[in-house]
Amino acid sequence: MTNSSGTEPTGASTDYVQSLARGLSVIKAFDAENPRRTLSDVARATDLTRATARRFLLTLTELGYVRTDGSAFWLTPRVLELGYSYLSSLSLPELAGPHLEALSDQVHESTSVSILDNGDVVYVARVPVRRIMTVSITIGTRFPAFATSMGRVLLAGLGPADLDAYLASVDLTPLTGRTIATPDALRAELDKVRSDGFCVVDQELEEGLRSLAAPIRDRDGTVVAAVNISTQAARYTTEAVYDTLVPAAVATADAISADLTRTQSQSPSPQGRKHA
Repeated sequence: MTNSSGTEPTGASTDYVQSLARGLSVIKAFDAENPRRTLSDVARATDLTRATARRFLLTLTELGYVRTDGSAFWLTPRVLELGYSYLSSLSLPELAGPHLEALSDQVHESTSVSILDNGDVVYVARVPVRRIMTVSITIGTRFPAFATSMGRVLLAGLGPADLDAYLASVDLTPLTGRTIATPDALRAELDKVRSDGFCVVDQELEEGLRSLAAPIRDRDGTVVAAVNISTQAARYTTEAVYDTLVPAAVATADAISADLTRTQSQSPSPQGRKHA
């Protein structure tokens, strides 16, 4: 695991490639708030020397991942290839897309699919209806899992050891006055989510936002992703969320799970490929 500066963490394996970690940290220095950065900006953001940051930026420019006008640098669309290989191999966004479209048409709300990554939910598919949050959500957007409906569905699907490790390390800083903010309370909520088969979060991530989620399972029954519907609290009462939106989300999650199972069943198993 790398730290935010891209330098080698304490206890890293002897196989750890520090230069690769530094190069990735340079790419991650660019974001929605800082799409264009100077050499000095990148050096500060990555905790690299100017000379080292310059070498990485020029290398990335030569490879086509970065462009420059001589004073500023910015990412090119080619960086999307780095994530596309993963998403393509997963095949989940392509499978989920039509289902999310149908769900959004049915409930007239934004719909999404996310996966769990290092304590965050990461959006891998989304059909927006309108902007209902104060932050923009796109593919790759991350939110802390503990405060989101999709995150709790995914956390509820973890094994006991993984869940214990998460609860022991997570920073449960409240995001609103309603956010569950203690490990015991979160564990109790995850038990309920696991029992119910869905999750509703009422204004814990952002005031005025209600969201709900249901699990997507692979052919082994493992929770691998979550389907979400987000809506403004003023549009749906709590009762309407449970009566109308939850059944729609659960049905969509089940449909995506069925498609995913069929896709996985059609792919040769590692054992099958080995003996083919």
